[in-house]
Amino acid sequence: MQVSEDTVDAFWFSLGMVFLAELGDKTQLVALSLATRFNARVVLSGVLVATLCVHLISVGLGGAAGNLLPTDWIRFIAGLAFLVFGLWTLRGDELCDDAGACRKARSPFWVVAITFFLAELGDKTMLSTVTLAAERPWLWVWLGSSLGMVVSDGLAILVGQIMGAKLPERLVKMIAACIFFAFGLFSSVQGGMHLPAAAWIGGAITVAAIAHLVFRKPAARAAAERS
Repeated sequence: MQVSEDTVDAFWFSLGMVFLAELGDKTQLVALSLATRFNARVVLSGVLVATLCVHLISVGLGGAAGNLLPTDWIRFIAGLAFLVFGLWTLRGDELCDDAGACRKARSPFWVVAITFFLAELGDKTMLSTVTLAAERPWLWVWLGSSLGMVVSDGLAILVGQIMGAKLPERLVKMIAACIFFAFGLFSSVQGGMHLPAAAWIGGAITVAAIAHLVFRKPAARAAAERS
């Protein structure tokens, strides 16, 4: 298969642009916080899968269709998801049943993948990829932009692993939760400014209900602590 100069240019231009755009972006900080809690390979795998999916949607949309994305709703829902991830981070990864038996929450890979998928929907990186795909070969834009994001977030994952090994676990949880809460509030407000009040009320009720479920203590466990 012969690769033309245009395809090479599309690949490297997309890679470089997305790499630079991701430096200091919210998803890079999210990668850092997740890497303090999960294995680096799991986080990197989740980032890779989410990135490939989101950027495939981007290049499929093309430049003109990008305006059809309901970005306000996407950012609002993504913000609520980040608030929930922050609550989950504070709670920890253990799930306890009414008998008091605890086990680790399963599949951190899907936690990472879903987090990144939501974070990237409607983000500037996705919209940039849409624009690039309208002007260049979509396959090479997809591959280049995905690799650029994975490399950029890989740096954050490395830093997160170092932080997780050197800082106390409680402090790591607090830092990670603060990152989630900050981006959750920012994204919710940014996306919800033009949404009806019913969206805000529904979002607040949803987050409150999830917070209750996350932090509630099973009856048997609460009784044991009181005795």
